[in-house]
Amino acid sequence: MESSSSLMTSALPTRGMTLRRKFYVALAILMTLTVIVGFWPSYYGPLTQGATQVSWILHFHGVIYMGWMGLFITQTVLAASGRVRAHRSVGSIGIGYGIAVLIVGVIVSFAAPIMHVNAGEWTIDQAAAFLPIPLGDMVLFGGLFGAAIAYRQKSEIHKRLMLLATVALLFAAVFRLNAAGWASLPAAIFLWYVPVILGIAYDGLRQGRVHPVYWIGAAAMGISLLKLPLGTTGFWLGFGGRLIESLS
Repeated sequence: MESSSSLMTSALPTRGMTLRRKFYVALAILMTLTVIVGFWPSYYGPLTQGATQVSWILHFHGVIYMGWMGLFITQTVLAASGRVRAHRSVGSIGIGYGIAVLIVGVIVSFAAPIMHVNAGEWTIDQAAAFLPIPLGDMVLFGGLFGAAIAYRQKSEIHKRLMLLATVALLFAAVFRLNAAGWASLPAAIFLWYVPVILGIAYDGLRQGRVHPVYWIGAAAMGISLLKLPLGTTGFWLGFGGRLIESLS
């Protein structure tokens, strides 16, 4: 018969694991709220008033985008409740869904600026300068998502890579806060990093060390920010402008 102290000792890891899992659920919800707030000025706000008139492809992109966030929350909830088999089954579907997110994201990266040009809202240079931003998001998401698939048998690596891949998608939302004048560009970038900062802080507090995946992901996010100055260079404006014109 086990002593009460041994029973308490064996229960501690379970409680700790539960707390870790709840942390990721909370983080997934926070990230989804970031998407809603970020797109509120340009999309969700006008949509609630029936004032958004955009192409079907942009609406479709919005549905796919939010579907990913819903899938992300679902997966963290399944893991938190210990339903590992269900988590893996949904994850198999999630691989195909993630590929769909990537494909639709690339299509809209070109479609959105072309629509603005055709509507007379943007110049060719403005469209060309914008193009590296969504394409950069897709490159970052695709790389992190691909790595998450490759490491899906190693849960500690996989879950952090999935979090980082989803953070990559958040740049579109926080960038729109800057475009709407709701936040300065440095503040928007900081907001983009918040989930990673929280993950790093949590690792440090709970485990005494930060998982290397977070540092690698944070560095990759920093490198991806080069898409902002890239869009203003003469080389890119010329190349991107010709690309936009050829597709318009």
